[in-house]
Amino acid sequence: MYRQCKEIDNAALTRRARFADMRTHGWQGKPPTDDDEAVARILAATHRCVDRRGAQTTIAHVATELGVSRATVYRYFPSTAAVLSAAAVEGTRRFLERLGRRLSTFDDPADAIIEGVVQTIAAVPDEPYLQLLLDEPSHTLLRSVTSETARDIGRAVLLEQTSIDWTLHGAQSADIDELVEWALRIVQSFLTNPGDPPRTPEQLREHLQRWLRPTIREWTQSGLTDHA
Repeated sequence: MYRQCKEIDNAALTRRARFADMRTHGWQGKPPTDDDEAVARILAATHRCVDRRGAQTTIAHVATELGVSRATVYRYFPSTAAVLSAAAVEGTRRFLERLGRRLSTFDDPADAIIEGVVQTIAAVPDEPYLQLLLDEPSHTLLRSVTSETARDIGRAVLLEQTSIDWTLHGAQSADIDELVEWALRIVQSFLTNPGDPPRTPEQLREHLQRWLRPTIREWTQSGLTDHA
């Protein structure tokens, strides 16, 4: 009996030692000091994976990049979609800052939407997370998550980065959501079929001003009439 208990104790000590060794080596010999650091390192690893693999990145790839088990990543993110969504918000920040500066003086919804569409389409080839959000709509894992994330980003740009006074246009929250969705569908349409030859940013801007601006202007004017 004593020998059996001793064997069990030794086995437990061996497992704990092995776990401690895996934990140390799993984080390249430098385990995170807290959860915030762990999340930051997971997202940094996700960025590296997305740069190489795009929307095909999975939690398994992220775990391999970190040298940890998938279970370790799952402690902080419940799914591949969750970690990609979090990384996308962080990964698009610099683009959104540039877009915000570009749109900061726009006070007309039609002009803001058109310029936002033009700048987004032009930026996609150089922005991995825009590609993930907008240029791979058929990716079954990301289809619902990316559309929701993209809408949240688009809404934030229109509400926070422009000079538009939406109350003057009688726009309700649902109206802005539909406008953002419409703009995203336009972006996806031009990414899917850019034309032959593809339009330059200047040509695309002129095209949208001719065909899109009147529709948005009519919508904003009808909103003013309805709320008069």
